[in-house]
Amino acid sequence: MSDKEDPVDDCESYDSMSSPKKTGQTSLLDSGEDFMILDEEDIDDEPPPLEDAGGGKDKNTESIKEKVEAAPLPANKTEEWLDVLGNERLKKKVLEEGQGRDSRPQKGQNVVINLKTCLKDGTPVDEQTGLTFTLGDGDVIQAVDLTVQLMEMGEKALIHTDAIYAYSSFGSQDPAIPPDAELSLEVELLEAKDAPDLELLTPREKIALANSKKEKGNAHFQRGDYAFAVNSYGIALQITESSSKVDIVPEEENELIEVKVKCLNNMAASQLKLDRNDAALKSCVSALAHQPENIKALFRMGKVLASQGEYDEAIQTLKKALKLEPKNKMIHAELSKLVKKHSEQRGAEQAMYKKMLGNPASINSSTQKHPAKSSWGVSWKWLFGATVVAIGGVALSVVIAARN
Repeated sequence: MSDKEDPVDDCESYDSMSSPKKTGQTSLLDSGEDFMILDEEDIDDEPPPLEDAGGGKDKNTESIKEKVEAAPLPANKTEEWLDVLGNERLKKKVLEEGQGRDSRPQKGQNVVINLKTCLKDGTPVDEQTGLTFTLGDGDVIQAVDLTVQLMEMGEKALIHTDAIYAYSSFGSQDPAIPPDAELSLEVELLEAKDAPDLELLTPREKIALANSKKEKGNAHFQRGDYAFAVNSYGIALQITESSSKVDIVPEEENELIEVKVKCLNNMAASQLKLDRNDAALKSCVSALAHQPENIKALFRMGKVLASQGEYDEAIQTLKKALKLEPKNKMIHAELSKLVKKHSEQRGAEQAMYKKMLGNPASINSSTQKHPAKSSWGVSWKWLFGATVVAIGGVALSVVIAARN
């Protein structure tokens, strides 16, 4: 969204519906560092639910989507507030009727809307005309993405949303939205058409589209919406990996690979934030398959391996990264921390083994003393026996001599 010189002034105040009458409300549902903080430079130009490289689809969000898709229309559309999710945190009211339910847009289509954004008290903060996005891709805030699926072509609707479906506790700089802000949105659905066939896009069009999805992921990441970020990066990856019926030159192919590696790196960063370490490791491995000396992929892979207890591999991976970029302070700090932790773990393991097996020193000492004692005992017994035999021999000789 972008600021306009003339702010909107016709958003209905959120307070005007904060306590709607029960009889006029229709429910659409039956039931209600890790990683050292990443800065602008660390996010390479770096999807809510939805899915990631290893975590599958987010059950909660998929459930929300299914319920939204099955949502019935109220009997009197222009007089009732629809409780979209059954929790009174996202509501929709028709201001101007559209062309009928059959004209609703479908997920995956590119839609065009006019959007006016106000704070809860009616203060206008942003207005956009002709805003285009792919429905269901997470290109816009969730309140818009979910409710536009319920709109008819040509319909104008008022949406009241809690912060959780808008800019959450992070707020936004563009547009200027404070943290935890409830919003009032006026949406008009202008157009819906199928997205272009990826196979027929030119390489340049693919690069531009993938970069656009990647930037959406960056925006989600910076707001702390890591699952949404994973989804956006995943969509960008699908674009870079799609087959093509259009010729591509080596330079364009390299650019697509560059975008792909950046998406994989930033997906790994998001997956680390979500504690999905196996998925993050897969993303790092994929990035390194294209660029074996990618510093960020090596760094994040080292962190993943360390989190899985693979300290030797993690240290070797970070050492490789440090060799490629000796002055990188983040790698130095992470490697130092990891070596110290590994050393402490090895010390603890050695102490545990000593406790389990006893004191090796005392065992060796006892073993050394015993043979010495045994050796002396054998020598003494041999000498005593020899003496007895000798005395006996002398006595026998005397007896024989006396008889003779």
